[in-house]
Amino acid sequence: MTTSAIAAEIDQVRRSAPLQTIVIPPCPELLARLQATMAVPEPDLNEVARIASSDVAMAAVLLRQANGPMFAAGQPVQTVGQAMNRLGLEHTASVMTGFLAQRAIKVNSVHLQRFWERAAKRAIAMTFMAQKFPGMSTDIAHTYGLFCHVGLPVMMQSVPGYSGTLVEARARRDRSPIETENANHKTDHAVVGALVARVWRLAPQVMAAIRLHHDLDVLGDSHTDSEVQMLVAVGLLAEHVMLKHEGLDPDRDWNEHSDHALGWLELARDELDVWDLELRDLLDAA
Repeated sequence: MTTSAIAAEIDQVRRSAPLQTIVIPPCPELLARLQATMAVPEPDLNEVARIASSDVAMAAVLLRQANGPMFAAGQPVQTVGQAMNRLGLEHTASVMTGFLAQRAIKVNSVHLQRFWERAAKRAIAMTFMAQKFPGMSTDIAHTYGLFCHVGLPVMMQSVPGYSGTLVEARARRDRSPIETENANHKTDHAVVGALVARVWRLAPQVMAAIRLHHDLDVLGDSHTDSEVQMLVAVGLLAEHVMLKHEGLDPDRDWNEHSDHALGWLELARDELDVWDLELRDLLDAA
């Protein structure tokens, strides 16, 4: 599926009965300002700094990122401007996007414990791995890592009985969680997550990859945009490393599709094991 075809599908299903009751939180005003600023060929750095500084907590997150193990070099940064210089404009925008998303989409369910903490870990792993693949955008990878499963809390807030569906989906072995969601609710968190990305005007390739993140058969498909395939494939690796870091068993997608994904990426398991070791300190810091 091309990215444009997925966008058309999301626009169509948005008008269907199963999604009529699902409430998509509005894009935060600061995020809309940030997106407008970043959309021009030469973004205004001062405006990005003003947006970052308008929220003390967001500014603190940027400082923490810039002084963290992935970016720390030399003297600790002490101002938003210094943090932006160290992180780079694109990554600064990605970190701010994640902060604003966490503010806008609350997660209170026991079935989604540490949702945003795990999203941050996935985003860190995606950023790290994107640096290993020439031409892969680290900021797009970071954003995808943050929003990959955003459909879960949105469905939890809007769909009656969804918590029970999550319990059932994790217990069943005869079908995938996505199939269980569709059987119970006529939609799933991949579709809803793509809808959030569409409403919030995230990058089109992020929206498409969220829609396809459980459809690993798209790897190697000539009709699916190559950047979307990369996000889906590297996302599978990042999810696996994150689960391993938490001492959890590999998930269904990894068990069924890891050989295909690694082969498509031309990546040996031994090399992924090395990345896993290199990522441990970064994930601990998250």
